[in-house]
Amino acid sequence: MDNRILLRKLLVIAVVMFGFAYALNPFYRQICEALGLNVLTQKDGTVERPANTQVDLNRSVTIEFDGNAQGPWRFRPTVNSMSVHPGELTTVMYEVVNTQKREMNAQAIPSYAPQSATPYFLKVECFCFKQQTLKANEARQMPVVFYIDPKLPKDVKTITLSYTFFEVGGGLVKTAAN
Repeated sequence: MDNRILLRKLLVIAVVMFGFAYALNPFYRQICEALGLNVLTQKDGTVERPANTQVDLNRSVTIEFDGNAQGPWRFRPTVNSMSVHPGELTTVMYEVVNTQKREMNAQAIPSYAPQSATPYFLKVECFCFKQQTLKANEARQMPVVFYIDPKLPKDVKTITLSYTFFEVGGGLVKTAAN
């Protein structure tokens, strides 16, 4: 008799825990949305640009672009550098070519120089936000949409944006033995 009561209590606890975990994700998303945390796009899918950003036409910053490939890729920016005004929304394209005869998954990781400029380099859209799947011998141009926060220290005249593009999953090929 005592075992049945204990089993019922444990089942109720398990169901409550499952329900709490299930409800936690939408609850977390609602809190983040209400507080404006980690929101990259609006509900209709359009890009959201902060309302208070103003373009500083009295100042220019040179942005240098770099691409490094770890693996069987050709990966490079389509331009080496450009001059932008802080607050100005800008797009640059990176080109990647899968040189293998198989589909591959990859991810790009950004880095910035000088490192102090990192919080001021704001990406609105970037291929680095998610993994990329490239078919055998596929070539693709991928955009980075960004702006430089006008609060960037005045002594920073040049920022280098560098991406390292690498294969995710190690290129495991499924065979009959797997």
